[in-house]
Amino acid sequence: MATPIKIVNTSTNPLPAYATDGSSGLDVRAELKEPLVLESLQRTLIPTGLFVEIPEGYEAQVRPRSGLALKQGITCLNTPGTIDADYRGEIKVLVINLSGEKQTIQHGERIAQLVFQQIEKIHWQLVEQITETKRGDGGFGHTGKN
Repeated sequence: MATPIKIVNTSTNPLPAYATDGSSGLDVRAELKEPLVLESLQRTLIPTGLFVEIPEGYEAQVRPRSGLALKQGITCLNTPGTIDADYRGEIKVLVINLSGEKQTIQHGERIAQLVFQQIEKIHWQLVEQITETKRGDGGFGHTGKN
């Protein structure tokens, strides 16, 4: 059963939607007065005209769209961006142009996707030591290239 999420749409775009039955993310569109030209390596916040009321115990994650990244070199920064349950402002998407040339984003263009995720709150348990594992403190790249 789908979780109901309250949404206000002040844009001229349709509500975010799943592109296919198997999609995890809902496509979010740019709410622009005019086309936006991004220079190479330029970043900006793109408004969506969307305001959501996320239920307590959930978050929304803003993620890049793979096609936009592949075809135009545009991706989201701070990925995945987290929208907390108590945030009530407009959803804006932080994008960057990683291509070597100018890229244009049009009004209504799908610029990101929203994935809703249930979260669990934790509480800290202060101890003197933690359990040892085979991996131990092996971090970045510790298992090699293959």
